[in-house]
Amino acid sequence: MKTTHTRTILAGIAGGVSMNVVMLLTFRLLGFGWNGGGILLESPVQSEKLIAVWTQIEPIPLVVNAPAPIIAGIVIFGIVNAYVFRSIASAWPPGIGSRGLRFSVLVFSMTFLFWEFFTPFNMFGEPLRLISLELVFWACIALADGIVIAAVSHRRQT
Repeated sequence: MKTTHTRTILAGIAGGVSMNVVMLLTFRLLGFGWNGGGILLESPVQSEKLIAVWTQIEPIPLVVNAPAPIIAGIVIFGIVNAYVFRSIASAWPPGIGSRGLRFSVLVFSMTFLFWEFFTPFNMFGEPLRLISLELVFWACIALADGIVIAAVSHRRQT
């Protein structure tokens, strides 16, 4: 039986909310700190360009000063992700864990790995050890998205 649009949208909203929560716990709490002072801003090896982008160059990123559109956008990305999951999940072995993990790897490699390569590494000159930490954060975010979307999308066979 095919997953309904309602279930897909709910899965996407749940995936987007989970991404926002894990992003808050990783990047905000540990990486940047509630009021600055996180490891990604305070590390002595951090790129001055990256620090300036996040703290000095106007306009300061929306996620810092006015996060509501970014939070909403991530939920929208969650809905898009849920539709992508819906279209490819049947090609994978059944099960929430199996499909959720595969989708997490897909999201991580096609979105977050590319982002870290193209922006922090390429544009900001961020050191590889801090990029590695960010990739761990992104892996947690992708895992939350994939598992939650798979769990909400899953239909029990009766």
